[in-house]
Amino acid sequence: MAESTSTGASAELVGVSYVMPVLNDVTHVRAAVDSLLSQDYAGPFEVAIAVGPSIDGTNELVDELSRADARIRVLPNPVGSTPAGLNIAISATRYPVVIRVDAHSVLPTNYARIAVETIEQTGADNVGGIMDAQGNTPFERAVARAYGSRVGLGGTPHHVGGAAGPADTVYLGVFRREPLESVGMFDERIKRGQDWELNRRIRAAGGIVWFTPELKVTYRPRPSLTALARQFFSTGMWRGELTRRFPSANTLRYFAPPVMVLGVGLGVVLGLVGLVQAAAGMTTPLLLGWLVPVLYLLLVVLAAVVVARRDGIRSQLWFLIVLPCIHFCWGVGFVLGFLALASNISALKNERTGGASVGRVD
Repeated sequence: MAESTSTGASAELVGVSYVMPVLNDVTHVRAAVDSLLSQDYAGPFEVAIAVGPSIDGTNELVDELSRADARIRVLPNPVGSTPAGLNIAISATRYPVVIRVDAHSVLPTNYARIAVETIEQTGADNVGGIMDAQGNTPFERAVARAYGSRVGLGGTPHHVGGAAGPADTVYLGVFRREPLESVGMFDERIKRGQDWELNRRIRAAGGIVWFTPELKVTYRPRPSLTALARQFFSTGMWRGELTRRFPSANTLRYFAPPVMVLGVGLGVVLGLVGLVQAAAGMTTPLLLGWLVPVLYLLLVVLAAVVVARRDGIRSQLWFLIVLPCIHFCWGVGFVLGFLALASNISALKNERTGGASVGRVD
């Protein structure tokens, strides 16, 4: 890679390849692509969009974008999954730096420039920053607030920020092509959490994954409770699968939501049995089981008051629903995935749909 001058510009700027998998993303993909074309990075670039079998007009929209700008290529992704689409796009591009983009993301104008400078300064194989969730509706703002809070997604640096330095994984990722290809790119058997698994292989090969808070990407949350529930159930299921496959000390925090789910569920069962016993005139300690769900409910209410207080009453009320939805869907999914059911459910879904994923790629 070219060395930067003291002014921050490069004598010979390295080319970058933006790769984006999309599926049923007609609402967001134009904004995502526009953010790539608006980058202030002066080096050469190309955009590769791997589009799955969509039914909402996404195919027509990306074809229109490609016709309007020769730097944009549209590639078919028959499987429809995120890792398959990423590998298709990476294989079809040529520049030394690969920038992974999500159709729900909007890159700030300085994103590519800062990312390339960070790679040059640190020697990292992959750099990434913060997923800055921003919502437009009261529901989306509640989801965004949950994303960016420790009570929501656990407070990892790529959600809440932190000091620059080596990391286990980062949001999206800006890769040096050579090490990315040498480790085999994305594992197409893993439908969610593929970024974490790829970064695990990069680190195992001696590479550096680098987090920097200077990179902040706007992310648009799911627009409905049903879509949010599906997203977190699937994410939790694959996280459970990956935790079972690759156990380490850093994976212990992933057990917090499933432990909470099991604790609340057990507390409700014991409390209900206690109520039956009390109605029968029996003295029973099982009524104490209600303490766990009550304490969790108090935690959710407190979080809505403190975390979502700046978003208005409607977002606060949605937060009371969004937070348990995230916790319980993720936690239940994790348990199923940890019990080795993620792969079986994915295989069954592929069999029913002829190999193509249903729903949105991300």
